[in-house]
Amino acid sequence: MSDKSTPHPRSTELLAAGVPAEYHSLLGHHGVGTLVEKMGIVFTHMSVESMVATMPVEGNTQVTGLLHGGAHVVLAETLGSFAAAFHAGPGAKVVGIEINATHHRGASGGLVTGTATPLHLGRTLATHEVVMTDEAGRRLSTCRITNMILAD
Repeated sequence: MSDKSTPHPRSTELLAAGVPAEYHSLLGHHGVGTLVEKMGIVFTHMSVESMVATMPVEGNTQVTGLLHGGAHVVLAETLGSFAAAFHAGPGAKVVGIEINATHHRGASGGLVTGTATPLHLGRTLATHEVVMTDEAGRRLSTCRITNMILAD
């Protein structure tokens, strides 16, 4: 048991990723993961109803200079999985079982914002739609991710 004056062991990692302190105990066991750090993903809003994060285009491009399609999917998987974990609650584990992406437009700079909203929140499955937009609010891609909620 830790007291409120003792920082969580992963506080630095979680704060750098934009995770508010009140969620550190929920996410602290695993942190945000090294891929989230490498991609520069930063959460800007976290709730069961909506999960939002940004990711820079720079450093996540394909050879043509556009945001890599796989980077879209990494952002979508991150948002959908974190949103499913929020729905499932403390101590629950979630694993992605299906993801798909449709790319609508390329991005060559700036920040991409991903927003995950629930399509289905069940006892064993959670499905989210994740929409990526550029800084002008134009839709870049649409993803759908389904996570299985595992029993303890």
